[in-house]
Amino acid sequence: MANVAFLGLGVMGAPMAGHLARHGNNVAVYNRTTEKALKWVARHGGAAAPNPREAAHGKDFVFACVGDDNDIRSVTLGADGAFAGMKAGAIFIDHTTASADVARELSEIASAKGLHFIDAPVSGGQAGAENGALTVMCGGEREPYELAENAIAAFAKSCRLMGPSGAGQLTKMVNQICIGGLVQGLAEGVAFAKAAGLDPHAVVDVISKGAAQSWQMENRHKTMAAGEFEFGFAVDWMRKDLAICLNEARRNGAKLPVTALVDQFYAQVQARGGGRWDTSSLVALLEHNKD
Repeated sequence: MANVAFLGLGVMGAPMAGHLARHGNNVAVYNRTTEKALKWVARHGGAAAPNPREAAHGKDFVFACVGDDNDIRSVTLGADGAFAGMKAGAIFIDHTTASADVARELSEIASAKGLHFIDAPVSGGQAGAENGALTVMCGGEREPYELAENAIAAFAKSCRLMGPSGAGQLTKMVNQICIGGLVQGLAEGVAFAKAAGLDPHAVVDVISKGAAQSWQMENRHKTMAAGEFEFGFAVDWMRKDLAICLNEARRNGAKLPVTALVDQFYAQVQARGGGRWDTSSLVALLEHNKD
């Protein structure tokens, strides 16, 4: 049992914080919308704090899962930021998908204050958060990571230190690069099957037993075939993530032609009003173009 804080109670953060509470930790929460924090406390116990500093005060671990670089800065820095309330030696664990630059920046600031910072983006989506089965990829120093790993286990099926500060975010970029290509390939496969007069469900049932199998295929082919996209990981968030990947690639010289192309396809989905649709909505572009 530990004294912990969780900052950000969105579709990922709320269930993650819930698992921490169910594992016997004393949890204080903060959310930009106070009503969400109060609802979480009514369900799980613990306490709601008026700002990140109060939530983090005296805690062993402070977790965060917010939107982007600016959001993670807003909950860590300044007079009401978490760093201002954390005790010496405490560990900040950031599950936001953000840039490697902001991870390194906040790690340096934390270190100067006698704190530890671990960038720890996750994969597994809302279902993984709710089921306590996320994959967590971390960057930071080994000793604080090993202490944090036990706490992270409350909502993770897999957790690994990938290297120094920023390595977790870089690994998450690889994850998103791979997913983008997989979703586009699956979308084209489903659209092709339908155009060829095949039952896409029967096709996937067969090919998913072979080399084409993927999480996306198992979990998204049915809704793709049905044209149902009002759920899941939003296109707006995927574009945010792919922009991080493409910016990093411009710096390190990696070539990402498929990622850049898929990013533009997602821009077309946004232009059609699908910014909040699931990423599997790429198939809608193919069917629209056929018409």
